Formats: sequence, structure tokens, C-alpha cells
Amino acid sequence: MLCLGVETSCDETAVAVVEDGRRIRSSLIWSQIEKHQKFGGVVPELAARCHLEVISRLTADALEEAGVAPGALNLVAATYGPGLIGGLLVGLSMAKALSLAWQVPFVGVNHVEGHIYANFLAHPELEPPLLCLTVSGGHTQLVLMPEHGRYELLGQTRDDAAGEAFDKVARVLGLGYPGGPHLDRLAQTGQPGLTLVHHDALAGTYDFSFSGLKTAVVNLVHNLKQKGEPIPVADVAASFQRQVVSILLDRAFRALAATKVKTLVLSGGVAANSELRARFAAEAKARGVKLYCPPLPLCTDNAAMIAACGYFQWLREGASSLALAAVPRLRFEPPLAGTEENTP
Repeated sequence: MLCLGVETSCDETAVAVVEDGRRIRSSLIWSQIEKHQKFGGVVPELAARCHLEVISRLTADALEEAGVAPGALNLVAATYGPGLIGGLLVGLSMAKALSLAWQVPFVGVNHVEGHIYANFLAHPELEPPLLCLTVSGGHTQLVLMPEHGRYELLGQTRDDAAGEAFDKVARVLGLGYPGGPHLDRLAQTGQPGLTLVHHDALAGTYDFSFSGLKTAVVNLVHNLKQKGEPIPVADVAASFQRQVVSILLDRAFRALAATKVKTLVLSGGVAANSELRARFAAEAKARGVKLYCPPLPLCTDNAAMIAACGYFQWLREGASSLALAAVPRLRFEPPLAGTEENTP
């Protein structure tokens, strides 16, 4: 079964063709990073216009690369939330139009759920039950997945997502955009021994808070500037990154122990972070836990994960209504759709 996936929730326009929810036939991504760099972050209106400019051509290219004619497709899936409303509308409208034109079912996919399914593309042997830690620019969530389509939200961020905190700290340190990869590379040259004074008010829970840690970095940099002292940028980056990863490790492995699940998957853009991958791998090995991470191209936003998720969703629930609206603040907690909280 061939599914065309469309992803436009933020600043990447992506189209992919996936076979049977597991095999990538094509996966194309057009990044807008250069368009937004001078603004230091994503400009929603600009992002939507950029999606609109390239999505038709990207769709044609994805089909050509996959060697698939439109008539051979069985399903079209697109992200309907969460994300930036302008971008969501571009991708959702495109997918619905293709569904009508090609007379194939349409499925609306939750973007955060899609990140989990990046692992099913990379690891054919992976099956639930599993625990998933999703860490990205907009989301930090710990979810128990007992079977396909069933989820229990164990914990989530109360303020900044981990990726958002990385970007903000990178900006304070004068690094480029997007900040996460720049901070990761810089941290590898620094020493993580600086004390960043903050109170982890959520210690002992499965929830996350990174605003205090971010503020600790801001205060440290401000105080050093006030004193006219040099800022050890690499050491600050290494110390901040070390503490973020420690918080993520703590929540994830306590949840594994409590649920007695032996499989942990990482997903989202921050799952590409080198220290996070290394420390999680070491901890998983020490505890006898199976750890799955997506390859780096599947950590960031992509349409292959949306197509894979859409395929499994279609098997369980069938097609979505063409009246399905974009939901910028779509929540990821059971049930995923069809509730008052998850519909406009």
C-alpha cells in the first residue's frame, strides 16, 4: 500500500511516498532556514508563503523519485496539527485536493504522533509496547504506547520545550540559527562543569521545565558582562546541554522502571543531539533496555513519518473527513482526535 505524506507544520516543506508504513520510496524536504535566519526565528507568514511556493513541485518530484504514478497511490496523509496555522493550511489543503483529484482516502495526522513513527521506518523489528520521549523545538513529551494507536501521556513540559530552550540559550550566547545544532557542536569543545543555579521544581514527576535552566544561563552571561569578564561560551554550552540531557534521562528511565517497559524510542529534532544519543545509549545498555533512535534525517520534521503514521492510522480507523480542520494547538493525549479539546 502506497501512502503520500505531506508535512508543513513549521519551516520545512516535506513530501514523501512510503510503502506499507515501513519502506521509504521517496522523502523530500525543502528547508526554509535561510529565509528565516536574518529574523532569528521562524516568521509564520513567511513560512506559509514559502510552503505555497514549493509544495506542488515538491509533490511532483517525490512521485517521480518514488517511481509512482498518482493512480498507483492508495492513501494521502497530512499533518493537521499542532503547528503554525498558515503552514498547516497549505499542506492540509494540498492533501485534500489530491485526495479528491486522485480518488484516494485522506488521513489527518497528529504531528507529534508522526515523530514516533519515524522509528518504525528506521527499525523494521520495532513493535509496541514502548515508551517514547519526543524532544523537539515545540514539544517535550513522555508517552507510553502499549499498542498502535493507544497512548498514555506520562509527562510533558510545563514551559519551554527542550529544543526551544536550546535555541534561546544559543541566541544568548550569540550562536547562529537554528541554535540547537550550533550549541551541540560548541558544547563538544567545552567543559560541562559550570554551576547553573536553578530549582527543578518538577523533580520526582515525569514533567519537564527548562525555563529555570535557561534563565540561569541568561543570568550567568549577564553577570559576567557586568563584571567585564570573558564569557566561556563553550563551557556554558556544555554545562547547559549536560543538565538538559540529565533531566531527560531522569524522567525517561524512571518511567521505564515504573511501567516495566523494556523498549525506549527517541524522536524529534533534539533526538539528533550527540550527547543525548550517547548518554541514552550508555544508560540503556547498562539497564538492559532496547533503545531506538531515528537516523538523523528522520529526527527533524519530514513527511515520511507522516505517511507511516497515516498508514497505521488508516488501518485502525479508516479515512478522515475532508472537513477536518487544521488545529494549531492540537494536543497529544488520548483520544488524539474527535474531542472538544482537539477540534476547533
